[in-house]
Amino acid sequence: MEPEVEDYVVAVRGVSHCFGRKAALDDVSLDVRRGQVFGLVGENGAGKTTLLHHLIGAHVPKTGSVRVFGLDPVKHPAPVLERIGYLSEDRDLPLWMRVGELMHYMQAFYPGWDESYAERLRADFGLDARVRVRNLSRGEKARAALLVALAHRPALLLLDEPSSGLDAIARQEILGAVVRTVAEEGRTVIFSSHLLDEVERVADHVAMLHAGRVTLDMPMDALKARHRKYVLRWPEAQATLPILPGVIGATGEGCEWGVICEGEEDLLASVLSATGGEIIESSVPTLETIFLARAAL
Repeated sequence: MEPEVEDYVVAVRGVSHCFGRKAALDDVSLDVRRGQVFGLVGENGAGKTTLLHHLIGAHVPKTGSVRVFGLDPVKHPAPVLERIGYLSEDRDLPLWMRVGELMHYMQAFYPGWDESYAERLRADFGLDARVRVRNLSRGEKARAALLVALAHRPALLLLDEPSSGLDAIARQEILGAVVRTVAEEGRTVIFSSHLLDEVERVADHVAMLHAGRVTLDMPMDALKARHRKYVLRWPEAQATLPILPGVIGATGEGCEWGVICEGEEDLLASVLSATGGEIIESSVPTLETIFLARAAL
């Protein structure tokens, strides 16, 4: 029996949205269960941010429906938004405020704001309460934005390109904070990023968006189990890769080719053998490798 919409923290059904003549979302459906870390991946312009804006009620769908905690975020903004922590890509913070003032200001919007937890986050993130936001580094601004997104202990955390513009150390700090808060409190997270190695590190479920459409939606473990990376070899050079079952991406020339496959290895090996080839290496591809292969289909 299929779960009802209310069984999910987020349920999106057949949502389309246009900016002028451009379709930003095209019949998008997906579900996010409680406690999931849901990775939303795709190239810039794929529709990731537009989808997140629908979850906070900033857009009205042209078609379809959006439910967050079983409610329409456009019709019921207060009970939805007070349970969401949102970290936007632009980290739009009032630059004139000091960090301590920012915390006090944001507290007024969230009945569930936890002062002691907010102060702990501030200390953990190495933020000085006396410093103005405009004088923070990029990494510090990202940590300040994450602080105010987390301090009211939201049931749902939306992260839109949280590592955008940050150096490697700052990215690791942000991801570490997300991993800790998920592990400690089991909150639901939707993590949108074009940095697929980051999504692979933290997500247990992934959806791929391409040109506004969902092209793949499954648990991370199942995605990795379903795809393999092979190195194939023939005794003689191949001008083109023979038609082989499950191949979704290929590189190489001559006697040796690298392929990304979806499906059973035994079937590939059987057909490959009939062409005189063999599998000489097999490995689990990265999420980025899978994404690039599927995006080229």
